[in-house]
This record gives sequence, C-alpha cells and structure tokens, in this order.
Amino acid sequence: MKNAPKNYDWLSITIHWLSAVVIIGLFAVGLWMVDLNYYSQWYKPVPHWHKSVGLCLAFITVFRLVWKSLRGHPGIEGARWEKVGAKLAHGIIYLMLFGLFISGYLISTADGRAIEVFNWFSMPAVGELFLNQADIAGEIHYYLAYSLIGLAALHALAALKHHYINKDNTLKKMLGVK
Repeated sequence: MKNAPKNYDWLSITIHWLSAVVIIGLFAVGLWMVDLNYYSQWYKPVPHWHKSVGLCLAFITVFRLVWKSLRGHPGIEGARWEKVGAKLAHGIIYLMLFGLFISGYLISTADGRAIEVFNWFSMPAVGELFLNQADIAGEIHYYLAYSLIGLAALHALAALKHHYINKDNTLKKMLGVK
C-alpha cells in the first residue's frame, strides 16, 4: 500500500482496544441479561445500557472505518496465507459487528418504540418490518454474538502467534510499541 503508515496512530489503537473491551463486555452482559426476570432490579436498566453502549459502539465503528480509509493502516506481516486470512478475518469481524448492530436495532424497535441512548438522544424506530421480527433478529443476534467472540479469540491468538512465534511487529503495532 502506497504511503501506508508504519504504525497505528494513538486514535486507532485506542478505538481498537476500547472496542475489544466493549464487545467482550456487551457479550457478557447480554448473556446475563437474558435471564433477568421482571422482578429483578436490573430488568430495565441493563437492557437500556446494553442498547446504549451497542449504539455508541456502532457509531465508533463507522468512525473507525472512515478514519482507517482516510489515514490508512500499516501493512500486514507474515506469509501470503496469513495476510489473506487477516484481511478476510477483519472483513468478517466488521460484517458481524454490523449484523449485530442491525439485528439489535431490529429487536429493540420491533414494537415501534425508539431506543433511548443514555437519555442523550433517541434512535427512531422503524417498527415491525416483517413477521416475528424481534424473534428472528434475536436468533441472528445470538449466533452472531457467539461467532464474533470466537473469531475475536482467533484474532487474539493470531496476534500472539505473530508476537511469540514469528517474532514480528504485528502485536507491537497495535500496542503502540516501536
């Protein structure tokens, strides 16, 4: 890639690690909140936070992609198959994220109510676009969440492999270490 930076900038690094923590947190909270019952003190606030954080992550992810396209990113290190695999994995991660954002939105707005984002603003609802929208979107959301966590774990293992076995700069670049 022409004029590609040698390292990630501080904003890209921050967004990467913040996204990782938020995704893991949303996954854990999502697993916990589906078992909450109506009488739990967490029944209303936890889904509200889950939706709010999820929508904030969606906006950050869009910004991240725009920033990445404007700034560029360091080249991928490793053998040809590793480079192809990394590009494919990154693309699938973004597709899964957008699938999660859309399915979460469809679950939350199927009843016609807007999503309040931390009581800062509302995401308008489109209502039920198709029969059993909340249930179908819920199934998609569930399987995408598990798939994303699995692929993220593989992504982390690949970074560790590059660091400890290949001894290249893949992990260092994302840690901001030169």
